[in-house]
Amino acid sequence: MYNRVTMMGRIANDLGVKTTQSGTNVLTFRLAVDRSYKDADGNRDTDFFNFVAWKSNADFIAKFFGKGRLILLDAEAQNRTYTDKNGDERLVTEFLVNRVYFTGEKANNANTGHSAPSTAVVASTPAPASANSGNSDFNAPEDDYPF
Repeated sequence: MYNRVTMMGRIANDLGVKTTQSGTNVLTFRLAVDRSYKDADGNRDTDFFNFVAWKSNADFIAKFFGKGRLILLDAEAQNRTYTDKNGDERLVTEFLVNRVYFTGEKANNANTGHSAPSTAVVASTPAPASANSGNSDFNAPEDDYPF
């Protein structure tokens, strides 16, 4: 099976990392995503989606992003149920963040208190081992590449 979602939108709420009882950091937030088409008046509708980021993804997003910032996310969709205060069972669809990217938008330090790089960067994904890492004949430094 394949479960992958990529969305770019603006963070719709203030961010605050919480810690579970087991000590794991978690961040929940809503993402506002404009639809690709305009109505007859030239306006776009906006959809809001619930996201959950765990561990280093949660820390990274809280550090470099804030309410109103544009963010690009790779995630996977999941459903979960809970019982509301009236005793009714509710179904929620949310997206679990796998990768985080900057969009090139300049950071507004008033939102996050931090400056962020303006180029796309992937967060909290370990770099794959080089295909040549086991080859002792391959010792060229990374900055010797012609591109």
